[in-house]
Amino acid sequence: MTRGNDLRDFLSSRRAALAPEQVGLPSPSTARRVKGLRREEVATLAGVSVHYYVKLEQGRAGNVSDQVVDAVARALRLDEVETRYLRSLLHTATGRGPAPGVARPRPALQSMIRAMDVPAVIHGPHLEVLDINHAGKALLDDFDAMPLEERNTARWMFLNPRARIVYRDWAEIAADIVAVLRNSARNGEDEALSRIVGDLSTRSAEFAAMWADYRLAEHQHGVKRFYHEAVGDMRLNWQNLHLPDSHGQTIIIYSADTGSPSEEKLRLLASWTADDAAAPPGRTRTS
Repeated sequence: MTRGNDLRDFLSSRRAALAPEQVGLPSPSTARRVKGLRREEVATLAGVSVHYYVKLEQGRAGNVSDQVVDAVARALRLDEVETRYLRSLLHTATGRGPAPGVARPRPALQSMIRAMDVPAVIHGPHLEVLDINHAGKALLDDFDAMPLEERNTARWMFLNPRARIVYRDWAEIAADIVAVLRNSARNGEDEALSRIVGDLSTRSAEFAAMWADYRLAEHQHGVKRFYHEAVGDMRLNWQNLHLPDSHGQTIIIYSADTGSPSEEKLRLLASWTADDAAAPPGRTRTS
């Protein structure tokens, strides 16, 4: 996966998603071989020459001004997340170096999530699971018991059958995970992301189809439906917290509405797993 190809594929996908009449252009009088806007139409809407737009889409335009980026974003009806992604692709296509590798979480952060009674996970920039507390293992899965290369939320979503049990709305959440993974592409030839995407594309047709959609999303906050064999269905809030100076690491925390049945179920689940986590090696809770 090269950054020049990413830029071309992204802009092509956004062109294909728009019909001329959606952007105020006349409807074509004849059938088109491919759907969406042509390059010359995008160039007209953005106020640049066709030759320049073609070079831009191919990653050969050199330093692209903020004004041109904004004009292209408006022409293609990009939202805020897509516009930031476009900027990152243009910057790397014009010579910015590779992103730093994934750093280990700070010990203080690991101690913090392990002291929590609610599920918490530390993620790397490409959804690597860098640490997870006892309640998180109970809610999701025991990532610590997996091989290092499998400790990734995207891999788990598509390759581990447990994910389809845990998430009641698996298809919707899986699509969001792919969109978040797509949006994690930043700064240079990202070998780590290329390995994840390449592996998942060959092992999961569902992932490959969702990746081809070129949808982008940010992990922020929301509500998800979960299932656990011990307590049944739960409706949990989640909040993603970005960690400064941590090479893209985030903490995601799950909680339930105060006084809700899900709060009681989550409390019972956390209490139960806390007993097992505190047990001496070789012993588990039996009552």
